[in-house]
Amino acid sequence: MTAAVLDLPRRISPAKALQDGFTLAWRGVLKIRKNPEQLADVTIQPILFLLMFGYLFGGAIAGNTSAYIEVLVPALMVQNTVFASLATGTSLNTDVTKGVFDRFRAMPIARSAPLVGSVVSDVVRYAVALTVLLVAGMAMGYRLHTDVGSLLVGVALMLLAGLCFCWIAVFVGMLMRSPGAVQGVMVAIMMPITFGSNVFVPSDTMPAWLRAWSDISPVSLLADTMRGLLNGGAVAGPLLGALAWLAGIVAVFFPLAMSAYKRRVA
Repeated sequence: MTAAVLDLPRRISPAKALQDGFTLAWRGVLKIRKNPEQLADVTIQPILFLLMFGYLFGGAIAGNTSAYIEVLVPALMVQNTVFASLATGTSLNTDVTKGVFDRFRAMPIARSAPLVGSVVSDVVRYAVALTVLLVAGMAMGYRLHTDVGSLLVGVALMLLAGLCFCWIAVFVGMLMRSPGAVQGVMVAIMMPITFGSNVFVPSDTMPAWLRAWSDISPVSLLADTMRGLLNGGAVAGPLLGALAWLAGIVAVFFPLAMSAYKRRVA
């Protein structure tokens, strides 16, 4: 092993680093294929949220379940994508605590490859969560009011959002000592962000201080964008705001995550 470490190239080109990242991303996909129970949260959770909120609160919020489903399904695509990103930090923390990253350090790959690979492989989780939600929503009566092109744009936006939000989970995952701690901290962060938005209720029913946040929340802006893309309505305004938030999240948490990662695996 020592000889292998000594033979490692001092510099790895960006192209090689990217190739290494996608190679390890495929490792993550294979892990999911061999252990499909890893997808339990992104297959069961979307259905539970849709059933609970659609049937329990649809009448109180929108007058009837059918009307509520129309605004709930596009917004739940955002909520479920955000929650699916939590698993990235937990998975990375598990690999670190089990010594998997020690093996990666002895391989001729970019140091960033395990991190990038884990993030990219989670695209599968986001895609599964979105697919399950749409199928369940249509079974409950939801119908697309725009076109397939708009739906594909919405799905692409959700995949991008997941890849941006997951850097928060990566940062937390590199700070915490156990996978359980990562999950607890991330739930404490994401619950207020998602429920303090217009995903489930209109923001004009909230207290003034909460409405002020909800109107500019990244989750609310993404939900408004998805409603516009799938149901028809304004898209440009909320989309620009959402993209600004996503860029800001990456600008802040990507360097923080990389710094914490380097300290953790040094």
